[in-house]
Amino acid sequence: MNQTRLVTKSAPDVQVFDRTTDSTRADDQQVIAAGRFLLRPLRAADAGLIQLYTADRRVAEGTRAIPHPLPPGAAEQYVARAMSPERNEDVWAIDASESELGELLGVVSLTRIEPEQSELGFWIGSGFWNTGFATEAVQALVAANPHGSRTLFAEAFQDNPGSAKVLTNAGFSYLGDAESWSVAREARVPTWTYLRRMG
Repeated sequence: MNQTRLVTKSAPDVQVFDRTTDSTRADDQQVIAAGRFLLRPLRAADAGLIQLYTADRRVAEGTRAIPHPLPPGAAEQYVARAMSPERNEDVWAIDASESELGELLGVVSLTRIEPEQSELGFWIGSGFWNTGFATEAVQALVAANPHGSRTLFAEAFQDNPGSAKVLTNAGFSYLGDAESWSVAREARVPTWTYLRRMG
């Protein structure tokens, strides 16, 4: 991949790269290098691993939007939406292929809510739980702040304290309790909501 270094952020081991000439990915998202992996835009080849990881009920039930079981073609549609110029969410693959751990361990995303506010989301394959990858990915995305947000919001289901810990480790502060619909659970689920004010 032909990359040009754009900026080095203040967080250790986080570098942001300009977009690449790889036409198989979203053309206006930055690639973010962070320690053991890269955060890069999704590409069509990621659909297989996304389908594999999200077939695990525990992964799907940890998110609002992933159904379980995953319908045929859903992973491909998700990747196509993430690569579309008209997308409303920027999605990055947690790519540890340079460390020989895999091309996709999970994803992190930002959805713009208002001009200076975005919502952060993430999931990681269950084989990579308790390895620090999710925390490092969220910290790298926060440090890079590709949307230039002044405020980031996030949430975690209350029966998923691991995700809550990822958020607090990345500097998010508890805001309050709420509920969100989980497609996989077909139910409203209690959540903890979090806020991160940016410099």
